[in-house]
Amino acid sequence: MIKPNRLKSGDKIAIVSLSTGLLGEENLIHKFYIAKERLEKEFGLEVVAMPNALKGIKYLYDHPEARAEDLMEAFKDESIKGIFCAIGGNDTIRLLPYIDYDIIKNNPKIFMGYSDSTVNHFMMRKAGLISFYGPSIMCEISDYGKMPDYVYHAIKTFLFEDATDYEVKSSPYWSKDFIPWGEENIDKVKELTKEEHGYEVIQGKGSVTGELIGGCIDVFPMICATEIWPKEDEWNDKILLLETSDEHIEPNTLLCYLRNLGAQHIFDKVKGIIVGKPHMEEYYEEYKEIYQKVLKEYHQENLPVLYNINIGHAFFTGILPLGGLITVNYDDKKIIIKEAPTKK
Repeated sequence: MIKPNRLKSGDKIAIVSLSTGLLGEENLIHKFYIAKERLEKEFGLEVVAMPNALKGIKYLYDHPEARAEDLMEAFKDESIKGIFCAIGGNDTIRLLPYIDYDIIKNNPKIFMGYSDSTVNHFMMRKAGLISFYGPSIMCEISDYGKMPDYVYHAIKTFLFEDATDYEVKSSPYWSKDFIPWGEENIDKVKELTKEEHGYEVIQGKGSVTGELIGGCIDVFPMICATEIWPKEDEWNDKILLLETSDEHIEPNTLLCYLRNLGAQHIFDKVKGIIVGKPHMEEYYEEYKEIYQKVLKEYHQENLPVLYNINIGHAFFTGILPLGGLITVNYDDKKIIIKEAPTKK
């Protein structure tokens, strides 16, 4: 996989709205300016919005080609060193006809997002580029009050530094508090809950090293059998990242999604699984039972599964490099970045 150059102070990054156009809505655009100010002051970056990124929900829904154009232009622009997603949604799949994978391959740079941006991450994978499953502009980076320390350190470590041998630790706190988006709430801070679980081993043992693949499992049904869905042998010896969205899918829905992966023989091919903390810990115990149930159905009772990772819709959320090489030690409950996912 191609490693993008890591960021440094003074670099220009582009904001893209590849799914919903929420960021450009009049009552929400203040979140763009909060994120812009933080990224410029705290990381020394120059932040620009791509031409269509702030055109709002209706325009971007009506014009998926405009969203794709922003992505392609951001990759082609040599002055832009990184691309951050505004937010997820459920509409990124409509960009597929407009993607030129050679443009991505020939102009590698940091790409970061999560949730529906899982579609984009599989685009990056098809192009051969390591990408970063991590914070979005509207959620974590412009979180009211301040950017969470866990988020700040993840961005600093993965996007600006050599993360070789970095241990991705569980956040000591999480939150199920949601502060309604509105300028009147800019100074409010979420109530925090002490993390009681940490990383949990659902099943299996030992230590595995492999390339990370995956994302938000809610998105998988949209991309199965498309041009970006990996071929059967591309799952061999990978570590599978799975997390669920803030829609809090029913356990039986998760059951169906996992059975689909089993039917594709994906569990037979991967070395191990890591699973994100469920949003607001909804169905926390039920999801664990579903993983055990499905893996038993597919005769994979020994496939190791590490649960409750701070990634995606977990709050706090960190960063993991899709396409990057990681080690998961299920005995010690540790995730180690085996090799830097960026280069100078």
